[in-house]
Amino acid sequence: MFRLLSKESNIFSIPVYIGFLLLIVIIFNILDFSTLGAVTTAITFLGVALAYFCFNSIALNYQTHLPLLLYTFFIFGLYPDRVDLGVAVALLTNSFLLLLLTSTNEDLRKKSYVLVGAIISLNFIFLPTTWPMAVFVLIHVVATSERIGLNIFRFLLGVLLISLSYFSVAYFLNMREWNPVYFPFGKLWVIKNFKILIPLIPIAVMLIYAVYDHFKYYNQKSPISRYKYTFLLVFSLAQLVTVILYMNKNYEYLLLLAFPVTIILSRMLRFMPKYWMKEVSLWIIIVSLVSYRALLHFDLI
Repeated sequence: MFRLLSKESNIFSIPVYIGFLLLIVIIFNILDFSTLGAVTTAITFLGVALAYFCFNSIALNYQTHLPLLLYTFFIFGLYPDRVDLGVAVALLTNSFLLLLLTSTNEDLRKKSYVLVGAIISLNFIFLPTTWPMAVFVLIHVVATSERIGLNIFRFLLGVLLISLSYFSVAYFLNMREWNPVYFPFGKLWVIKNFKILIPLIPIAVMLIYAVYDHFKYYNQKSPISRYKYTFLLVFSLAQLVTVILYMNKNYEYLLLLAFPVTIILSRMLRFMPKYWMKEVSLWIIIVSLVSYRALLHFDLI
C-alpha cells in the first residue's frame, strides 16, 4: 500500500479526497441537523478542503498521495459528532496562515502581515483559547524578518483593525457587557481523562521519533526544507499548548493538530530505512485513528 501511495499526485487527485471527506462529514451530521450545525460543518469542511491544497503549497511531501490519504484518515478519526464553531473557524484560518507564512517569497510575507494580524484577531474572537497562535506569529516575525519592528507594527495593525471593527459593531448592537470567556487565562480546562486518548499513543510515539530523526539529520537538509519544517514544528507547538490547556473533553480540539501531524508523519514514513517499517507504521497509524474514532463515536470509555 505504501508504494501505491508514494506515486506522485496531481491537482485532480485532491477533489477526490475532498469529495470522500465531504461524504463522511455529511454522514456524521445528517442525524443531528440544525442551522448552526450546518454552518459549522460548512466552515469546517472549507478549512479542511483548503488544507489539502496547503500540502502542495508547503511542498514538504513531494506531492505524493501519502499525506492526502493520511490527512483524510486523521480528519475521519478525530472528527467528533459535533464541532464547535470556534474550532471550525480556527481550522479555516489556520489554513490561510499556513499558506501565507510558509511562502519562501519574503516580499509576499512582509506584505501579508497585516492580513495575518487580522486573521489572528478573528481567530481570537471566535475561539479565545487560540491565543498561543498570536505568540507563535510574533516569534515567527522576530525569527524570520529583516525589519522586525516594521513587521510587528504591520501585524498589530491587522489585529487593531479587526478589534476596532468588532467592538464598533458590538457597541451599535448594544452588546456592552464584557464576557469573561474572552479572558482565557483565568480558568484552564486541562485534560483530565486520558483513557480515550490511549489508541493515539502509537502516533504520539511516532511523532517523537520523527522530530528526533529530523534534528539528527538537520544539517543534511536544504535551507528551505529546514525553514518550513521548523515553522511547522513551532506551529504544532502553539496548537499543542491550546489542546493541553483547554481541551478537557472537547475532543474536536485535536483537529487543530491534524494538518501538521500529517506532514511530520508523512516525512517520517518516507525516510524510514526499510520498506516493511514504512508499511507497518502506516497501518499502525490507520488502525490507531479508526480505534480512536470507534471509542469516541460509541462512547466506549
